[in-house]
Amino acid sequence: WGNRIDVPVIVGKPNGDPAAVSYEAAQRAIQESCDVLIIDTAGRLHTKSDLMDELTKVRRVVEKLTPIDEVIFVLDGTMGQNGITQAHTFAKATDLTGIVVTKLDGSTKGGIAISVERDLDIPIKFIGTGESISDLQEFKSEEFISELLA
Repeated sequence: WGNRIDVPVIVGKPNGDPAAVSYEAAQRAIQESCDVLIIDTAGRLHTKSDLMDELTKVRRVVEKLTPIDEVIFVLDGTMGQNGITQAHTFAKATDLTGIVVTKLDGSTKGGIAISVERDLDIPIKFIGTGESISDLQEFKSEEFISELLA
């Protein structure tokens, strides 16, 4: 994706420390006066405590250099009730500020997102309805509810 949208990507060594890569990326973002730094911590299972501990460490080391404005939880719209458990585990590891609901391009409607939003008291910010850049859309509650009830 970095190549597709012409954005630099910093990648760590295989099996390297995610916090070290995040720190390096934050340093570079500051040096280059970037407006936005996205740290992708995808692939974490909420059942693996060591991976959740890494999230806490990533936040701690990045905050030594710069404040963190957003921590977005990406919720698989096909997840079902397990999504609530997963969201709570991530919220314990780091303060979440928003939700992105993905995989809404199939038969799933992502209704679990409403429960996660309510339980964690954080807003749904975006929805993903496909795999292209234009398929990530701002969340519009009226449209979402209308689709959910259709």
